Amino acid sequence: MKSQPVTNVSFAKALADETRQEIMAICCCVKVSVNEIAERLAVSQPTVSHHLKILKDANLVSAERQGKQVFYTVNQVRMAQACCQLSQDFAPDLPISIDDPETI
Repeated sequence: MKSQPVTNVSFAKALADETRQEIMAICCCVKVSVNEIAERLAVSQPTVSHHLKILKDANLVSAERQGKQVFYTVNQVRMAQACCQLSQDFAPDLPISIDDPETI
């Protein structure tokens, strides 16, 4: 399944907030619930949900429902693609690419 492109603006906005950066660090390589993230950050569940929506809209986190809970993890492919796109846009003389493991 092909993903929609992340624009430089949506990528930058999603990562511009320190709380969202902390959420990304918590969600890296593991699946965590909103409540787990809220506990680790010592912020309210609605605050975490707000930030997760922004990250999800930028396609930087993936969500998986298990029963009544939703678990989030960093979308590593999308993160790498967005970083590569920034590199292409701002350092066009340096060839950079990433292989999507879903298409290999």
